[in-house]
Amino acid sequence: MKTKLLLVLTLLVTTHASAHHSTAMFERERTIELIGQVEEFQFTNPHTWIQVNVADENGDLVEWSIEWGSPNQLGRQGIRPSTFPPGKDVVIKTRPMVDGSPGGMFVGARFSDGETIGRW
Repeated sequence: MKTKLLLVLTLLVTTHASAHHSTAMFERERTIELIGQVEEFQFTNPHTWIQVNVADENGDLVEWSIEWGSPNQLGRQGIRPSTFPPGKDVVIKTRPMVDGSPGGMFVGARFSDGETIGRW
């Protein structure tokens, strides 16, 4: 009986964890480039977010929310809260949201000085 209970609890926890880390909301096969300006870099747990203002086809600014890894993981790669300062021009590569909303999963970034981060 204890073995069955342990098995059921393990399956429940594993299912919950994989659902939490799902990337199903992002397009897997398509990557787009956004040209804009950093609004904010949210370097907080559990995931970091880069807010970027991007002009749409009418010239209106649209704020895109780009999800990235955890601060702990990124910090070990040299990423700091100051990596994406507000107002900095940037080109972001992202896997866009499946539903078309202005958001995506971070792939890479290139700044106007030529510096690149991620997979460029």
